[in-house]
Amino acid sequence: MYQFFVAPEQIQGSEVTITGSDVNHIRNVLRMKIGEKVRISDNEGQDFYCEVAQIGSEEISLAILAQAEDTEPSLKITLFQGLPKGDKMEQVIQKAVELGVTEIIPVAMKNCVVKLDEKRAKAKQARWQAIAQSAAKQSKRSLIPTVGEVMRFADAVAYAKKLDVRILPYENQRGLAHTREVFGRIEKGTSVGIFIGPEGGYDSAEIALAKDDMEMVSLGNRILRTETAGLCALSMLLYEVED
Repeated sequence: MYQFFVAPEQIQGSEVTITGSDVNHIRNVLRMKIGEKVRISDNEGQDFYCEVAQIGSEEISLAILAQAEDTEPSLKITLFQGLPKGDKMEQVIQKAVELGVTEIIPVAMKNCVVKLDEKRAKAKQARWQAIAQSAAKQSKRSLIPTVGEVMRFADAVAYAKKLDVRILPYENQRGLAHTREVFGRIEKGTSVGIFIGPEGGYDSAEIALAKDDMEMVSLGNRILRTETAGLCALSMLLYEVED
């Protein structure tokens, strides 16, 4: 069953109206027919199972059949991802959205190989947000996670202070016992920030800046790539907290 996101005002009574680029996608790419079923989310907590009632050139009408389950995790997780090389950020965003992240903040750290000027950063952000939306549709999310603007590390640390818990996996930490203890204390409804360094790792000054505000944890005895570490941390955390 395909998933689509709509604005709340597109839901009126027992009817949903699809407009914009999704019309072409439904008509000409998916070639859906009247009576086929879809899942609809308004990105604000309403989820419905619907069927196609009418297909027009500018809009598509859906009939609401039933309320759909909310697929969001009980945690609000922000992933602060150090900018990786190449297209690795796209992979991180796609998989993090599938796992249940709420927000992704790209972070420019001292040891990042990639350096983005303001124009390139804006273009990248738009591309990354589109990937987040596509992944949210594919994984049947109830909301589309936000990909924020690229931040400097110090700004990201300051931004994270609004969150209940801040976690920084660090290669110099050893032993999973402390990690289990930290994750085990996190309750449902908590907002959590997870910081992941770039390929070059954290600079000592960055660790010094963050250590008093964050729980430093280990993800195991092996060194993980930057595109693996965040997904590992997300999986471990959700396994510990979710039913």
